[in-house]
Amino acid sequence: MALPNPNSIYPNQNLREMVFVKNVITRPNIEVGDYTYYDDINNPENFEKHVTHHYEFLGDKLLIGKFCSIASGIEFIMNGANHVMKGITTYPFNIFGGDWADKVPELEDLPLKGDTVVGNDVWFGQNVTVMPGVHIHDGAIIAANSTVTKDVEPYAVVGGNPARFIKYRFTAEEIMLLEKLAWWNKDIDWVSDHITELTTKKISVTNLQKWINE
Repeated sequence: MALPNPNSIYPNQNLREMVFVKNVITRPNIEVGDYTYYDDINNPENFEKHVTHHYEFLGDKLLIGKFCSIASGIEFIMNGANHVMKGITTYPFNIFGGDWADKVPELEDLPLKGDTVVGNDVWFGQNVTVMPGVHIHDGAIIAANSTVTKDVEPYAVVGGNPARFIKYRFTAEEIMLLEKLAWWNKDIDWVSDHITELTTKKISVTNLQKWINE
């Protein structure tokens, strides 16, 4: 079976606008799962340029799961973009080093939102912005030109600025079973054998229950 190599930068050598993200990452504070791709006609290898205000000394991470689809124009804004708002000024003196850096606010004063976490099988449309500390759960769809300011539930569709809930992709029972199935953790041969059912067939509770036990 001819399958894309998850350890290749370009899953399709004839389509150089698409990369498997984990293979172009250099920062230790970004982690990406297998088969997650970024599609951009302009230098998709520079995915990290779309992760902004990401300073190692703040300790926050960007964590992205498997089989995510990320379109061009994505921006993950990390905690370094947040400014202290308790005092007279919001100016980030500590960011600039020197003596100013010695006057870093206490951690409890910094508006840190924690890690930004993206689950598995999440689809990002073009020009999406994700704010710090957001958790986007498995199977979600983020509409083009959206700004995600809060957590997105599993298999929810959201859109807008700020992004708002539009609908769930499946029923509550189906979502429960899909999360239990976690198809992205199945052996890649199993995934390959079930592509038609996974992509084009109407979802079946019976099939989901069967697949869970395979």
